[in-house]
Amino acid sequence: MTESASRRSILAAIVGVVALLLGAASGYALGHRSGTPDTHSAEAGFARDMQDHHAQAVELSFLIRDRSDDEDIRRIAFDIITSQQQQIGQMNAWLTLWGLPQTGDDPPMAWMSGGGHAGHGSTATTPDTPMMGMASPADMARLTEETGVPAERTYLTLMIAHHKGGVEMAKAVLARTKRPEVRALAQSMVNAQSAEIEALNDLLAKRPA
Repeated sequence: MTESASRRSILAAIVGVVALLLGAASGYALGHRSGTPDTHSAEAGFARDMQDHHAQAVELSFLIRDRSDDEDIRRIAFDIITSQQQQIGQMNAWLTLWGLPQTGDDPPMAWMSGGGHAGHGSTATTPDTPMMGMASPADMARLTEETGVPAERTYLTLMIAHHKGGVEMAKAVLARTKRPEVRALAQSMVNAQSAEIEALNDLLAKRPA
């Protein structure tokens, strides 16, 4: 490479870096003008609680992949693992970008109080299941002790309730936020998990007790 060509390459690189910095600065300013969520906001509460909620879905799905040879079960479990791990990373990144800690002082689901969608029926919280639709310690222990069709039935039953709770949580934040990134992810959760509930119900119907 000639000296002039080298200089042009360096200049182009500098221009690119400056453009990136200007873009980041404008994005930062826009974020502050639009209002960054605070630590007690619905957005922060949703990001924290849904990470924990997703983590259990991932754990349940890993457990069933070790206990079932059924390809349909293993496929949907793999889909849940991959999609929800990616979403956990996305919500973790939000909190970092907002300058908020990954854990807060509010109890689970506190951000859902006061209007909007509330949990009812099987998705309501209890002392043993602090988030909507989450499996209890006894449920988790039962799944670890089972294999084959009994484990599949337990997994499907738990995951249907878990997804119903996740859908209610996503609908709740949709009723409480105008932030486009939060709305986009929450709506994608509603759509994907609603479709998965149908698939899980179909699989459960093929495995009567």
